[in-house]
Amino acid sequence: MRFHVVTLFPEMFDSYLGGSILGRAIKEKKISVSFVNPRKFVTGKYRKVWPDGNVSLQVDERPYAGGPGMVMMAEPVIKAVESVLKKIKNYELRIKNGKVKTKQQTPKSKALIINFIPSAEKFTTAVAKSISKKYTDVILICGRYEGIDARVDKILKTKKYSIGDYVLTGGEIPAMVLIDSVSRQIDGVLGNFDSREEERVSTSEIYTRPEVLIYKNKKYKVPKVLLSGNHKDIEDWKSLTKSVK
Repeated sequence: MRFHVVTLFPEMFDSYLGGSILGRAIKEKKISVSFVNPRKFVTGKYRKVWPDGNVSLQVDERPYAGGPGMVMMAEPVIKAVESVLKKIKNYELRIKNGKVKTKQQTPKSKALIINFIPSAEKFTTAVAKSISKKYTDVILICGRYEGIDARVDKILKTKKYSIGDYVLTGGEIPAMVLIDSVSRQIDGVLGNFDSREEERVSTSEIYTRPEVLIYKNKKYKVPKVLLSGNHKDIEDWKSLTKSVK
């Protein structure tokens, strides 16, 4: 699975992708994550070179009909996504011509372009599973400011998702959520594939050692059923606590 992130702030992903499970998955080439900055595709009057040599690359403009804040312009975002699609196509051609050696036959690339909008369809584990099975490449558009010119969705035919009924300052956090959730569905990313919570009877009420925790002179014990060794009773308890939650 290859993730391609269109963002003004690629450095935001460094620490999240650099360690733990995702870091190992990238190192072992189970997944890959690349970035493209829309600022690279700013042209015309929005690209200004100042007398001191500094270059300003404007990617936002005022919204038509007024309103607070600024809106990301369509052209830089569309060109950024197009550059990714071209990269995917070139990769396919290199495989076809034998210039890329793969241990197994690589399926034809199928890309999904995603834009994050608070009012859109909710992103769920079921969606993550579907994406992991249907696509080889996922392009994630991270909006900023008051959002992105709506023509981006119309031209690129994006799929829109929301990670919750709230507004964030940008699409970077939703992109991290999707990368994490989809990656978990890919064989080999988790050390134990069955450790995916959705694949077993799960409860948010879990315990570890010690058996008795003393805090402020009060004892907090692990439920006896978890110490019983009776697997049926334990699974029934997990199902019950899961439904209660």
